[in-house]
Amino acid sequence: MRKFENSDIGSLRVDLGQSRRVEKKKWHKRIFNFKKGKGVTFSLDKRKRFIIGTLVLTFFLFFTESLFGESGIFISLPLSFITVLILWWASHKDIKDGKTYEVFILPFFFSLSFGLFYFLTPAAIFPRLLLTLIYAFGLYSVFLSQNILVISSAKTINLLSGARIVSFVTTLVSYFFLTNSAFALHEILFVLIPVVGIYTFFLIYHSLWTYNLQKLSSFKLWSAGLTLCLLEAAVMLWFWPSSPTVISLFMTGFFYSIVGLSHIWFERRLFKGVLWEYVWVGCIVFFVLILFTPWGN
Repeated sequence: MRKFENSDIGSLRVDLGQSRRVEKKKWHKRIFNFKKGKGVTFSLDKRKRFIIGTLVLTFFLFFTESLFGESGIFISLPLSFITVLILWWASHKDIKDGKTYEVFILPFFFSLSFGLFYFLTPAAIFPRLLLTLIYAFGLYSVFLSQNILVISSAKTINLLSGARIVSFVTTLVSYFFLTNSAFALHEILFVLIPVVGIYTFFLIYHSLWTYNLQKLSSFKLWSAGLTLCLLEAAVMLWFWPSSPTVISLFMTGFFYSIVGLSHIWFERRLFKGVLWEYVWVGCIVFFVLILFTPWGN
């Protein structure tokens, strides 16, 4: 066996040193970008940006609502705009390429619904902490689902079906909290109806858009028609002697039924068995409305 010469050992050390430096540079490039003339810039992928955004918004919601008390309700609107800005910061390239600006609708109303509903919960620390954790989990799911929808508008991916389900579930949660907050204010009918109509139209339009990912004028007409149906129910329930929670539960069930039927209509699978599923949901929420209405009052 040939013995290693000093030159061989020296070259081996040089190779090991170079390989270590190359690996170290690769590791740094995953986090830092070195641009000539611009210095060092910090780089994060989408998932890390979503995590940072979720943590920032969660702490912002919890501490501002706790510190400012009832006046913290005015933080809800800035919180919603910051949510939109974080989604834009994380996915602005894909959103600009596909022009899928509809993805901003759900994150905006999701944060707005939690910001408003926060004051309807007991002032104890445990209920509000639980609601904050639900907000964090839901917001991160919303960010991921909207990112999948943006990517799916350009190419087909396997996660699209799951993103639609997550988007629809968080839409229902947002609609329930917004409706509960709207009816809890006990405003006059001419103030309540425009408020309900605005968020109902946008949430329906976004939910229908997720099943086609195209800007179609028929979606706007369809959304307007479904919004009119829900507004008629809201007018009737404004006179109904029941609590805002029961009313919002009925409105959410009604929303689920008519929007869910629209989904399966666009998918061309409006079969008898699927149809009866949504009919039964409508019957159940109507029964709950009748059962939990204090008729004696």
